[in-house]
Amino acid sequence: MRLYRKYMHEKIIILDFGSQTTQLIGRRVRELSTYCEIVPYNKFPFGDKSVKGVILSGSPFSVNDGNAFKTDLSKIRNQYPVLGICYGAQLMSQLSGGEVGKSASREYGRAHLQVKDSTDLLLGNLPQQSQVWMSHGDTILQIPENFSVIASTEDVKIAAYKVQDEQTWGVQFHPEVFHTEQGIKILDNFLSICGCKKDWTPASFIEATVADLKQTLGDDKVILALSGGVDSSVVAVLLNKAIGKNLTCIFVNHGLLRKNEFETVLENYEHLGLNVIGVDARERFYRELAGVTDPERKRKIIGKGFIDVFDEEAHKLRDIKWLAQGTIYPDIIESLSITGTVIKSHHNVGGLPEKMNLKLCEPLKLLFKDEVRKIGLELGMKPQLIHRHPFPGPGLGIRILGDITPEKVRIAQEADDIFISNLRAYDLYNKVWQAGAILLPVQSVGVMGDERTYENTIALRAVTSTDAMTADWAHLPYEFLAKVSNEIINKVKGVNRVVYDISSKPPATIEWE
Repeated sequence: MRLYRKYMHEKIIILDFGSQTTQLIGRRVRELSTYCEIVPYNKFPFGDKSVKGVILSGSPFSVNDGNAFKTDLSKIRNQYPVLGICYGAQLMSQLSGGEVGKSASREYGRAHLQVKDSTDLLLGNLPQQSQVWMSHGDTILQIPENFSVIASTEDVKIAAYKVQDEQTWGVQFHPEVFHTEQGIKILDNFLSICGCKKDWTPASFIEATVADLKQTLGDDKVILALSGGVDSSVVAVLLNKAIGKNLTCIFVNHGLLRKNEFETVLENYEHLGLNVIGVDARERFYRELAGVTDPERKRKIIGKGFIDVFDEEAHKLRDIKWLAQGTIYPDIIESLSITGTVIKSHHNVGGLPEKMNLKLCEPLKLLFKDEVRKIGLELGMKPQLIHRHPFPGPGLGIRILGDITPEKVRIAQEADDIFISNLRAYDLYNKVWQAGAILLPVQSVGVMGDERTYENTIALRAVTSTDAMTADWAHLPYEFLAKVSNEIINKVKGVNRVVYDISSKPPATIEWE
């Protein structure tokens, strides 16, 4: 599907050379109400008349490495304004005859930038001195004759340059990261240089997308697998707005949802006016998972079971031509590296059973998570539904370590419900990215009343993050943790010990399996 025709009259292209912060560059540009797309460094969309400018990302490589990502930038520089960031700046300088080499002291972290040219369009309206964030082992030792230095730091003479008679700039620091004080202003200046109108808004996205869905889908019928999460819910409301009764949503209860979630989610969707079929498949999943302890096997069984149930329900319907999914931009970016190699499989990317023979509808596939939430709020969806914590597709199946039984699900659900309810009651829910209770395959001795017990252990997990790529454990108040621990032990039969996970990602992951 080609969406957003009305409002896609301008875009910024970000050429990805493999930097960990490439997605962050995209998010910052979107925050400035400008649409952008991230493409591999060697896949520039020549001929796309909507392109207004180009940003070159950083890279894990040195430009002097034999396996470094390089591409001819001459046509791009002659046609568009260009901003090179870190590796991107070094690459442009080297390709033009400049020298890049190891710096005398590897510069990582904060540095103080001094602007040399107050008339420069990119940096001229910044304070003469400001903090920037460096992360590089190489440095530009010498720039070509037609390049001029426009900013320096104490250790880096060529911290930023401008190419004479071109709208081309390079900066060796990272304007996209939070620690660069004037980073947003620098990116905003570049968008102004590109002549961007900065009219990319949730309202404009909704108007353009709904119109395009109507045109593309016509009277065709569409099915959507709902998970209860933000992405699939927003897709459902968008499609309902576009095609109404021709959308059928299927919500599968695999028995590994949170406590009462199946009933609660169905009520929420009914409130939104959606046509939803609820399928209770708990017994099927418990039967197929019986005795399975390997985390990857559990994931595959749950994933295949979900697809099978969904497929069975879909075949009960007539004349379905489209399958809608809540795929978002990070799903696509993380599923393929810039070389085309699969990095991480994702349930929304390449997970379609071929026998369904349906066309794919993914109206959110070019949006980041925070943008999806803004779209949902603009659509009038309840904030509580929009700001829900992420919940894994396999559900409690990967929060119950070891084999799955209905009794273990009950324990995990009740402990999780107490934890999440207290986070809301103490106004902590929106201060953490994700939280949940993990049932460990560990039993320990305890004392309740005058009796000795030998029961289960619950681990509480809560993290702070912005995009789940990295995460830190949430520093919840001791008094809060004490209350939650006491309540779980007193109310959840089968638990006599609660621990709190204080691991960060990396090296740990957010989920335990």
